[in-house]
Amino acid sequence: MKFTLSWLREHLAGDYTLNDVTDALNRIGLEVEGVEDKAAKLKGFSIAYVISAEQHPNADKLRVCMVDTGSGEPVQVVCGAPNARTGMKSVFSPPGTYIPGKDMTLGIGTIRGVESRGMLCSAAELQLSEDHDGIIDLPEDAPVGVSYVDWAGLNDPVIEIAVTPNRADCLGVAGIARDLAAAGIGTLASPRFLPVAGRFECPVSIAIAEGAPCPAFALRLIRDVRNGPSPDWLHAKLRAVGLRPINALVDVTNLMTIDRSRPLHVFDAAKVTSHLVVRRAHAGESLLALDGKTYTLDETMCVIADARGVDSLAGIMGGEETGCDETTTDVLVESALWEPINIAQTGRKLGINSDARFRFERGVDPAMMLPGLEIATRLILELCGGEASEVVVAGTVPETARTIDFPLALTAKLTGLEASDAEQVETLEKLGFGVAGIGGTIEVTPPSWRADIEGKADLVEEVVRIIGLDRVPSTPFPRDETARKPVLTTLQLRTRKAKRALAARGMVEAVTWSFVPKAEAELFGGGAPELALANPIAADLSDMRPSLLPGLVRAAQANADRGYDDTALFEVGQVFRGDRPQDQSMVATGLRRATARPAGAGRHWSGKAGPVDAFDAKADATALLAACGAPVANLQISTDAPGWYHPGRSGSFRLGPNVIGHFGELHPAVLEALDAEGPLVGFEIVLDRIPEPKARATRVKPLLELSAFQPVERDFAFIVPRTVAAGDMVKAAAGVDRKLITAVNVFDVYEGPGIDADKKSVALSVTLQPREKTLTDAEIEAVAGKIVAEVARKTGATLRG
Repeated sequence: MKFTLSWLREHLAGDYTLNDVTDALNRIGLEVEGVEDKAAKLKGFSIAYVISAEQHPNADKLRVCMVDTGSGEPVQVVCGAPNARTGMKSVFSPPGTYIPGKDMTLGIGTIRGVESRGMLCSAAELQLSEDHDGIIDLPEDAPVGVSYVDWAGLNDPVIEIAVTPNRADCLGVAGIARDLAAAGIGTLASPRFLPVAGRFECPVSIAIAEGAPCPAFALRLIRDVRNGPSPDWLHAKLRAVGLRPINALVDVTNLMTIDRSRPLHVFDAAKVTSHLVVRRAHAGESLLALDGKTYTLDETMCVIADARGVDSLAGIMGGEETGCDETTTDVLVESALWEPINIAQTGRKLGINSDARFRFERGVDPAMMLPGLEIATRLILELCGGEASEVVVAGTVPETARTIDFPLALTAKLTGLEASDAEQVETLEKLGFGVAGIGGTIEVTPPSWRADIEGKADLVEEVVRIIGLDRVPSTPFPRDETARKPVLTTLQLRTRKAKRALAARGMVEAVTWSFVPKAEAELFGGGAPELALANPIAADLSDMRPSLLPGLVRAAQANADRGYDDTALFEVGQVFRGDRPQDQSMVATGLRRATARPAGAGRHWSGKAGPVDAFDAKADATALLAACGAPVANLQISTDAPGWYHPGRSGSFRLGPNVIGHFGELHPAVLEALDAEGPLVGFEIVLDRIPEPKARATRVKPLLELSAFQPVERDFAFIVPRTVAAGDMVKAAAGVDRKLITAVNVFDVYEGPGIDADKKSVALSVTLQPREKTLTDAEIEAVAGKIVAEVARKTGATLRG
């Protein structure tokens, strides 16, 4: 929402500055997104008179100008503009002035041997337009020495604010002024317009068909108008907020949209039959709209039509065939109410965004339907002349009055803000609320423009918003044994920890669509009918995702197509296996491509970087599980990863029957189906399936426990069947004496000559860490024997000779 400071002053009287306004807007929840203040940007520029403009002695296209700036002695300026001439008036900038169009600060310079002590400026150099063919040529009566922005009326800042969807009343300057006045900035002084007496009966009738989403519709005819360009003041207002002036009749409706948040529409009466009807569109009807596009309509859309067909898309955009132009002499002015949901649905289906739709789908003030028509009528009569008919009304303006019992003590209870009863009542009254009753509980009637006020908590918000959040006391949390309980759930904590852990491993977070094409959903175990979207935003986003991998693969390939081959991405989000709540899971997924290994990616002079492999994905997943508090030491690795992983180069994490996740290289067929190039490895960890951490022991163990005795390492080489997992051997060895054995690692795997074809050699390194005394050779040999026996018992291994 854009408006100028001078426009605001038409509704808000008082002595206040631009900073007062912007500070107050931010304070009351109307966030200021930007301020364009040409006066501040062009404050150093003044009007000057060119006393003489002589040919430069050393350049054909330059002139040496003597300029009267109104400050005494003439100033010499070298100018290259073709229109620089003796006797003209233009805009002068002295040395030290910042030139916004050139992004430079002007200094005293010498041009082709002639000193120049300033500059005569073009409109492009002042960023007022794209015209850079010559310097600004001002009229003869322009006063020399006066600030250019003051004389040209450019000292009117444009303020842009962000308006939340519930505050449709602040999509008009009058509504913004009302809030500012309640916050103590100025006094509300919106101009009031008296109703216009009709001179004749309106010859055009209006009817609302049954089932049409239109509660009320008002219409009046103004005949014998002289339509043409709007006056300069109206042009300036509309241009300042980014609207293009069209003609006086249309400009008045645009003015009403911004000024009062009351969209209107005008029809050329000569192009409309004598009867209008508001109805649902017929299937296959079309409308050539004012934006020059033809739209095909359906039965859900609301239109204004006559006997010939559709004249306007209700509440969104008018039709070109009935639009007003310079030939219009009789105009129909329409002011109506539309159902917000229908407006939103129609605009979304047709892809039309207009200022009218933006306001109607949020809900306009129903009580402004007729006053808005009266204000527009008077403006049209002032600008275009003519005479107005009586107003024709169809339907009934809905009654919005409702009463809320508001206990004034609730404000302090919910927010901690201490405000007297009188202060709270005064605040609500300034905002336009009706207040009745005295004592602890009052009756509050929200105004017609505040449809978002539904209950007591909304009233508390209004009081706190206007009185000021700075009045809410800062209260520290208690630090004793009864301190606050954690507010985050276990899953929320895991989500945060997972993101931090993966980011720490050099992976970049991605956010992908929750929807995937049906073919991709089926590829990753999804595609069930109940997960197909009824109204997808795109044809290739038809199903809820069963996995995060398709989106990450697509993102990695998009980066590769643009030259970024080595990507490591992760995402934490929901996946869907059904339409029940228990079928949704929070999953952390990571993906590495090309040479994006945890130790570093890309080529290096010291050696060729190897491609990513399944063990990189396993390491990422293990780090994530450890960060989330999973019992990593107890995890089992199985080879039954889903079909989208490469068999033999993938695995699953298990705790008994509970499958926590998967990792590995993606299947070549999957990559081909996704039109992606490998190598690609990834993992998926279901955060919901990580067991809850056990209650902490009363006696906390030290984080670091050092031993004074030297550790002992022993190596064992076993012959085992090729089907035995090395992880099972590691667990068997570690379980012999968990207090003494602190580490078991696989350091060699061999298959080949000297070993049976169905067997392999796996070498383990076992670390023994004594804590009470140095181990004797006999004790070490005893532990070694137990390790050999336990590994043999659980895996069928034999010690290699």
